[in-house]
Amino acid sequence: MAQQYADDKKVSDLIAQTRPGWFSFEYFPPKTDEGVKNLHKRINRMTTLGPLFTDFTWGAGGSTSELSLQLTSWAKNEAGTVSNMHLTCTNQKSEMCGDALTQCKKVGVRNIVALRGDPPRGSEKWEATEGGFACALDLVKFMRKEHGDYFSISVAGYPEGHPDNIKEVEGGLDALTPAEKRRARVAIDKTTGKEIVTVCRDPEWEIEMKYMKEKADAGAQFIITQMFMDPQVYVDYVKACKDWGINIPVVPGIMCLNNFGGLERMTELCKTRVPPGLMEEARVANTTDDAFKTWGVEAGVKMCCAVLDGGAPGLHFYTLNLERVVVGTLLGLGKIT
Repeated sequence: MAQQYADDKKVSDLIAQTRPGWFSFEYFPPKTDEGVKNLHKRINRMTTLGPLFTDFTWGAGGSTSELSLQLTSWAKNEAGTVSNMHLTCTNQKSEMCGDALTQCKKVGVRNIVALRGDPPRGSEKWEATEGGFACALDLVKFMRKEHGDYFSISVAGYPEGHPDNIKEVEGGLDALTPAEKRRARVAIDKTTGKEIVTVCRDPEWEIEMKYMKEKADAGAQFIITQMFMDPQVYVDYVKACKDWGINIPVVPGIMCLNNFGGLERMTELCKTRVPPGLMEEARVANTTDDAFKTWGVEAGVKMCCAVLDGGAPGLHFYTLNLERVVVGTLLGLGKIT
């Protein structure tokens, strides 16, 4: 007889029932068996800190689908933490999503982040697969139609606009509206030394907010944001959601600053606004691995305090499968002892 698994608690219910200030951890599926064993040990240690839930990503095109589900099930059924699994519709047929949701129900996993997902490795542009979903909204609608309210559904939010909609602006900051200036990225081209301004312009921003409202109306119950470096961007985004009648919690995604190269790569990849002086501080701190991580903790504490003061319900840490900076930040916030 097949093993019976109890249904997990729903993250949407836990957020509603828990005082603001909680935290959660996100991990990605490792590439090797040894990596999986090490991650199991790390999750067991970090679960003792008391996260509200533990979250696992899903590779483009379902490339980690089996391992993502195994890790989510293991965390719930063996490590004893409420578990949340990403599900994307990139480069895969809708049947893969349907099968994954059926497998989730079999092991009692009932928390899903519904995502479009990134382009498959080697592709510049995202394209829908024939027989697949076109966007996260399709996936949210499918889940509600097929499974009612069994699943707690969250979706991604982009406080600076989706990277696909962030473009270089001729004319620089002077060409922007006041709202655009607050979310614009200013960077120096390493080759030419020229100042480059990129931003999601107001018309595209309006389209994104309408789309987020559609996802919420279709049954999404909370938002987890893309990484950001400027806490004011998060505060502005929460206000924008309210202005658009999007009345679901907006959970800030906190990127852990583990090394300088990673900070540079991630902010360039995601076209992230960096507050004046932050990159210079990071460069100065980048003398040793220890020194940078110490600075990363200090910067993380400042960021978390600012978003909590700005009304964040909790903190969702992008751990990058590491723990030192996360633990240091939680200690600095007084969330753990």
